[in-house]
Amino acid sequence: MQATKRPVSALVLIHTPSLDVLLLERASIPGFWQSVTGSQEDDETLVQTAQRETAEETGVVVAPGSLIDWRLSNRYEIFPAWRHRYAAGVSHNLEQVFSLCVPAGTPITIAPQEHLAHLWLPWREAAAKVFSWSNRDAILMLPLAQAAGGRV
Repeated sequence: MQATKRPVSALVLIHTPSLDVLLLERASIPGFWQSVTGSQEDDETLVQTAQRETAEETGVVVAPGSLIDWRLSNRYEIFPAWRHRYAAGVSHNLEQVFSLCVPAGTPITIAPQEHLAHLWLPWREAAAKVFSWSNRDAILMLPLAQAAGGRV
């Protein structure tokens, strides 16, 4: 594990074919819901980061070729309460968006040190529940991405 987090991350929208979206409640901030997220480590590609974080946070192992890279990045300010995790002077993160379509009823095993609970919501409800604007905007783009074969 790195001493400080790299300010580059993956956001993974896990959803069913009917566009129910998996959300995870943060353990460190109860009531804050999000999709799978996580920082890039060592020499990982962002696809590898998305695969690792999905497995760590949900127990879902990503089959080769099933993760869709939207080729969409968001740059956002890191919440001041979390900046201590990064090198001095780092204030922004670059997040790459991915999606993963799974069958309805896919079992989820959350990482209790990171999350308190999980739930599946229809995409509009999921977009309204997440705390991050980048997560909300990605969920709102999900129907378009699905219709375009996973590309936005």
